[in-house]
Amino acid sequence: MIKIEKIKEFCWLHWRLLIVGGLVATVVLLLLTHSAGFTKQPTDRLPVQPELAKKKAVASTQAEKGGKVCIDIKGAVNRPGVYHLLKGSRVEEAIAAAGGSTSQADLNQVNLAKELLDQQVIQIPRLGEQVLPLGDTLGNANNSSSSTKVNLNTATKEELTKIDGVGDKKADKILEYRNQHGSFKTPDDLKNITGFGEKTVAKLKDQLAV
Repeated sequence: MIKIEKIKEFCWLHWRLLIVGGLVATVVLLLLTHSAGFTKQPTDRLPVQPELAKKKAVASTQAEKGGKVCIDIKGAVNRPGVYHLLKGSRVEEAIAAAGGSTSQADLNQVNLAKELLDQQVIQIPRLGEQVLPLGDTLGNANNSSSSTKVNLNTATKEELTKIDGVGDKKADKILEYRNQHGSFKTPDDLKNITGFGEKTVAKLKDQLAV
């Protein structure tokens, strides 16, 4: 009986060691597998990182190349005024931003493909008006300021106030007349505006162009 008990005790001890050893081996195997997975994951993602960096660089470059120009569109458009458009935009896009041309617009005089410049004044003529030669119906603040005369059809308010005898109020009246009636054909058209008498216009003529 004693031998049988010893054998049973030995077998039980042996099996218990095997079970414990198996559990330990399983835990170690799981830890190794889990660790290998963590090590491999960054390796799998490495090829993606340069691609993301490249996309960010492209986006940054595009943002730097972007930007806007500020233009003032007048004349035969539905919503004349100041607009901010992307650099590289054309006259056609400026007209669209201003609600499109009116039924009285004479687009044959307008170079729709011309690229916009910052601080540019765009005058869209009405039928029967003859502003500037075909393709040059755009007034530019820089061009106006470089001349000794101020162009009534393209000048901004700031430029108009530089004329001797023209203050803020008279400049506003000139701009209002231009928006309502279109381009000036001669400086004498100023006589149609309240506050511009014959003597006043005579004094201003040498400073004006159309």
